Amino acid sequence: MTSIKTADNDDLPGIGDPMPDTDAPPARIGVLIVNLGTPDGTDYFSVRRYLKEFLSDPRVIETPKLIWWPILNGIILTVRPTKAGKAYRSVWNEERDESPLRTITRNQFKRLNQTLEGLSDRVIVDWAMRYGQPSIASKIKSLTDLGCDRILLFPLYPQYSATTTATVNDKAFLALKHMRNQPAIRTVPNYHDDPVYIDALAKSIENHLASIDWTPEIILCSYHGLPKTYVEKGDPYQKQCYRTTDLLKARLGALGDKVRCTFQSRFGPAEWLRPYTDETIEALARTGTRNMLVLAPGFSADCIETLEELGDEAREIFEDNGGENFNVIPCLNDSDDSIALLESIVRRELSGWI
Repeated sequence: MTSIKTADNDDLPGIGDPMPDTDAPPARIGVLIVNLGTPDGTDYFSVRRYLKEFLSDPRVIETPKLIWWPILNGIILTVRPTKAGKAYRSVWNEERDESPLRTITRNQFKRLNQTLEGLSDRVIVDWAMRYGQPSIASKIKSLTDLGCDRILLFPLYPQYSATTTATVNDKAFLALKHMRNQPAIRTVPNYHDDPVYIDALAKSIENHLASIDWTPEIILCSYHGLPKTYVEKGDPYQKQCYRTTDLLKARLGALGDKVRCTFQSRFGPAEWLRPYTDETIEALARTGTRNMLVLAPGFSADCIETLEELGDEAREIFEDNGGENFNVIPCLNDSDDSIALLESIVRRELSGWI
């Protein structure tokens, strides 16, 4: 009878290997807040580099590349960086040599990190930009290098759109595609109807009213625009903007009767979501409105669209057509109410991980 030879345990793969260290500290959990992005400077080439990355995103511009790329590279990226650079310079943080969006997002990260220290010493907060620096990929790598095996991805957009939230998620999962040891990822859903968010917006209006000596006839909620065809294809953004506005009006009580919803920042010849902010402001001023407040609920931090487009361009339209008092209420930024909102969402979305 032939005997069967068996290997010693030491010869079998995995048998006899040292047991894992059961006393090792538990893995960490990353929270990555992400905003839109910003050029690194106001010079022509810095702005051009940023615009090229932004306007080359097929989520942002859905026109086929065969049509869009000659327009983008032949006309827009030749002319627009100079105009955009001038606008950025008008709001630039000269002390830190950066855009307000970068300054505010960094401050949000710092304050949120301090707030969450009491939740768990396992949680690490960081920040990134969808376009420009710091990149999403670099921050995911940084968090995993620090021992995070789970990451909560937090796009700072209250209302969902494929052009904003979805493209942040796309970029994050593209980074994972190139990683052998991937962390688990959760993505924060839109929070357009979150009671904490609505209350924070309402308080920002009430606080601003207490600081001025005139009474607005109109409070305009101006959201970033979107091509109408995107909504027709199924983007829920418009409905969520309307829902935010309706909830805000209800929260404000009688003051809510003054609130209207408009859309700004349209680009190109296609029809965008109406009513347009600039046309609405002009029409209201021409028909007798003399005092107006403007709020930008869709922006989590002040940026070129709120500081320059609304603060300068919209103000000029209003005053040129007979308006007198015009204020843009600051975004939630890194205020106490803003950090409380971010903390509330993070705590909810980390359920089961902490």
